[in-house]
Amino acid sequence: MNRLRRSTLRRLLACGAAVLAAGSLPARAQDNWPSKPVHLVVPFAPGGSTDVIARLLAQKLAELWGQTVVVDNRAGAGGNLGADLVAKSPADGYTLLFGTGSITINPHLYKRMPFDTKKDLLPITNVASGPMLVVVPDDAPVKNVRELIAYAKARPGRVNFGSAGVGSQVHMAGEKFADAAGIDIVHVPYKGEAPAYTDLLGHQTQMMVGNFAAASALLGKGRLRALAVTGRQRSAQLPEVPTVAESGLPGFENSGWFGLLAPAGLAPALVAKIHDDTVKALASTEVKARLYVQGVTPVGNTPAEFAQAMDAESRYWATVVKNRKLSAN
Repeated sequence: MNRLRRSTLRRLLACGAAVLAAGSLPARAQDNWPSKPVHLVVPFAPGGSTDVIARLLAQKLAELWGQTVVVDNRAGAGGNLGADLVAKSPADGYTLLFGTGSITINPHLYKRMPFDTKKDLLPITNVASGPMLVVVPDDAPVKNVRELIAYAKARPGRVNFGSAGVGSQVHMAGEKFADAAGIDIVHVPYKGEAPAYTDLLGHQTQMMVGNFAAASALLGKGRLRALAVTGRQRSAQLPEVPTVAESGLPGFENSGWFGLLAPAGLAPALVAKIHDDTVKALASTEVKARLYVQGVTPVGNTPAEFAQAMDAESRYWATVVKNRKLSAN
């Protein structure tokens, strides 16, 4: 009988040890994270501002983590394709989204969304933010915003503007500009900023309100001309370019942002680690300098602050989409 009790006790102790060991596995996995490459999904084509800034961050995070951070371009549906991939990925920290303002726009633009932005994606931090540029081909018959507005008003429905896709922040910046200027211009979506600029340079489109980095890299004779910057103040990189507000649309302002998000359900310890390491990366003198060249400023706010800002922006875009009678499907 004693032997039976001892045998039973040993089995119970063995089962208890197994349960405790199993319970400790998630904590150990988090402590060892990352133990394999991390995929950073960019929901637009290579070559645009989102891609450029994502690769800069990926390089620095790879140094901090001692693991490769793979930039995975998944262009399509104004950023929805890549965001949907992340939303449906395991919440283990190995698949992250490098998103833009399209995250706050698309729920109002698309009647059917493949995922729920608020329920399926977890904001980690706004990486960087900055103004945009109103650009035209260098040989365009307009030299400033006033002339562009007059040109478009004389040709309703015949001036095209390109974007990185339906619902992208480049698309909505163009719509916001058109709304403020009272002009009828036609949106032409692409799968990223880079192909949109290719057609702008080739005169298939006539204008664009693009992210600063990609647009400014194409300025020069025979390429693009910057008519205005969309920030409150002139850009230190292009001090000779006036703001849109200075150029005949008082009060106009529009900024683009680039943020880090994860699948909902990511463990708080991993959220904190990814956030803190991203903030460390943004504090690097090298990263700050390279972001400055891209025309953006590092942010690195908390997940709660980022979520609050996204909610406010979402409410704003809901009004713009309604006023412009916009729809994607």
